[in-house]
Amino acid sequence: MKFTSTRNPGGPAVSFAEALFQGIAPDGGLYHPVEEPDLRALIRSLGEDASFLDCAGAMIQGLFGDDHTAETARELARRAFPFEPRLKRLEPGMRLLELFHGPSCAFKDFGAGFLAAAMEWELQRGGQAVPAERTVILTATSGDTGSAVAQAFQGRQNIDVVILYPSGRVSPLQEKQLTAPSENITALEVKGSFDDCQRMVKEAFADPELTGRICLTSANSINVGRLIPQSFYYIWAFSQLKDYAGRELVFCVPSGNFGNLTAGLLAWRWGMPVSSFIAATNANDVVPQFLQSGAFTPRPSVQTLANAMDVGNPSNFERMERLFGSAQAMAGLISARSVSDQEIQAVMKDVYEKRGELICPHTATGVLAAREYLQEDQGEDTLVVPLATAHPAKFVEVSRDALGVEPPLPERLARLLEQPKRSVLVENTREALARELLNRFC
Repeated sequence: MKFTSTRNPGGPAVSFAEALFQGIAPDGGLYHPVEEPDLRALIRSLGEDASFLDCAGAMIQGLFGDDHTAETARELARRAFPFEPRLKRLEPGMRLLELFHGPSCAFKDFGAGFLAAAMEWELQRGGQAVPAERTVILTATSGDTGSAVAQAFQGRQNIDVVILYPSGRVSPLQEKQLTAPSENITALEVKGSFDDCQRMVKEAFADPELTGRICLTSANSINVGRLIPQSFYYIWAFSQLKDYAGRELVFCVPSGNFGNLTAGLLAWRWGMPVSSFIAATNANDVVPQFLQSGAFTPRPSVQTLANAMDVGNPSNFERMERLFGSAQAMAGLISARSVSDQEIQAVMKDVYEKRGELICPHTATGVLAAREYLQEDQGEDTLVVPLATAHPAKFVEVSRDALGVEPPLPERLARLLEQPKRSVLVENTREALARELLNRFC
């Protein structure tokens, strides 16, 4: 599989390994697959007895067959995913796809786990696509990305990680996850918003002096090494729901930077049968507004209870544009719903009182959007699958305020709270980031 920049689709194509380590194209665009492989037969061959590991191994070989045999694809999947998703019936016409059973208790463990395993794999085997013996991963986080990256890369040989996060805008537990001591992990606490963090990362990659001295790559959802494996759990969910094959299947995706939705769109383009997607956002509703008006108008992010979705200029929109070309075409497959903080709290409370389930604020946006879709559809042949993107225990304060209940912490999270915070406070400027990187790695 080859990749080109979203800003120059006809430009030079690079291999997966090259895209993996470059992170972003030289022109500032995002790497996107050139080919659209027809994997319909592979996807339909996955039965209800297929494990997630079976699905991931099959997809790795299907997409990267030139580099992997069935055995090496399975081994890479095993290294990447020592955990798996789960499907749970929530209410009539709705199944939750739980994606929080990995080490950081968020869906981003899937992308980060594969990225870590793939980079380790490529560094071990060497080759022209590997730019150096040691690489520095530079990533911005609004919460869950940094947590997942820190867990996935902790202790990896020949890989350093620098995580930028907005000061005061991540939950206390998220902050502990990404600032817990580790020799190869550095957390930079930025005086600003997530959009500032994301801008700083893009500026660093566009700085020829910096990239000439340090081998930089990215680990947030702009890196195809994180994006592509997120498509695997959509395909696995489809394989598990084949007894509903006669029904209209809809995925409802809590969306901030829109990498998770883009991964689902890739699965669809590769042959996964699906009727439509729902993008559920918080008050940062740039994409819902685009689908209504046809005008994409980025703006400063607004702080909400679903803080991992507080993005006013989603990077992956470039990939969505490349897939569809126009708002009209995009709206033919994707509907969108913006959810307020008050609605988030109300849904969390309602699901707990009626179903006995604790859900995180991000998942709540998806559940509300799914409910409204089912009400408008009014058909018995529709099955909506909201993605449960994070464990509710990662948002104790939100649950306490909404429900008067504190979700019990999984043991792997409870241990982190005992760790000291280790971060460096920096200004939200290109110069501040460059100074930190050069001081640490040159």
